[in-house]
Amino acid sequence: MQALVDNKTWVLVPKGATQKPIGCKWVFKVKHNSDGSIARYKARLVAKGFAQTYGIDYEETFSPVAKMTTIRTLLAIAATKKWKLYQLDVKNAFLNGDLLEEIYMEQPEGYVHPKFPNYICKLKKALYGLKQAPRAWYHKLVVYLKQNGFRESDANPSLFVNVKKGKLIAICIYVDDLIVTGDDDENVNDVKRKLKSEFKFLDLGELKYFLGIEIVKKENELCLSQRKYLLDVLKKFGMSACKPLQIPLDVNAKFTYDDGEKIEDSQLYRSIIGSLIYATITRLDIVHVVGVLSQFMQEPTVNHLKAARRILRYIKGTINYGLIYDNDVNLDPKGYCDADWAGSPNNRGSISGYVFMIGTKTISWSSKKQPTVALSSTKA
Repeated sequence: MQALVDNKTWVLVPKGATQKPIGCKWVFKVKHNSDGSIARYKARLVAKGFAQTYGIDYEETFSPVAKMTTIRTLLAIAATKKWKLYQLDVKNAFLNGDLLEEIYMEQPEGYVHPKFPNYICKLKKALYGLKQAPRAWYHKLVVYLKQNGFRESDANPSLFVNVKKGKLIAICIYVDDLIVTGDDDENVNDVKRKLKSEFKFLDLGELKYFLGIEIVKKENELCLSQRKYLLDVLKKFGMSACKPLQIPLDVNAKFTYDDGEKIEDSQLYRSIIGSLIYATITRLDIVHVVGVLSQFMQEPTVNHLKAARRILRYIKGTINYGLIYDNDVNLDPKGYCDADWAGSPNNRGSISGYVFMIGTKTISWSSKKQPTVALSSTKA
């Protein structure tokens, strides 16, 4: 609440006949470290943005975030060049964004002004929950970075690079989390000091845990894994003590829409597949099978659920698997791709797959059913 007051997020004004204030609520969250211990307790005031009206309360809402391929590429280059990676977390990030529209909100619960209980809040800054809040924050940060010599990447608008006197600094933005790296520690620390003077940042030190990804730095390599996340997934679906398997899918397995009896409650199946999709950020060994099973989210059968649980049993036995980025100086990009032909028994669709690497470091991959039916193996 003090952060909201210090930031001058709103001013209290009398409620007019034409003003329709939106509501707000408090949201509480416990943030954990990579080892499962409690990092801190967070309280956040969230506006009920679902009550906003398009064209009146907001217009543009899109805000880019860093692509996972970009993040992995940055980590791969940093591992090769032996750059240090730092993580910054913006405190109350969305409160930095300036609002262009007139938006009114009810006073927050527990903090109604004793002298003006019937007044409402006229918002001056973006607040969590507002439709345009992420865009307003991103715009504020981008303007500041460009004023300080950073250039937006052509490949990803959330990657900013500054090259000065032969020294390079890169900043990767994922909403309110920033990865900062470069080939000169003094320049990197200078940039961090400038950012902290403009915004309230929590300096988390060297990068260790980012978006559920554990980053372990060893002598000559970076290890990326989602071990904690996957342990939580196994616990969530009651598979912590399951018997592990060596492969995620039988080689000759084929799934159809009417493959067995339908499941009455498909929520469990969807939840498992949704959790596994996020695990493919570092686990390219399950990308194919997860992609195949994702096709049956609408009406899954008992056999589909068995296959999904089989992946969890495979993960149980390979919980420590992940990506390893060594300091091999070779940064030549190379890629491999292939496709089957009419591999899907449902509509004769083909599946394309690719993997791209920088030297020996894997940065991008996919296994995806083609949108159209190929009439020959060449077209596939």
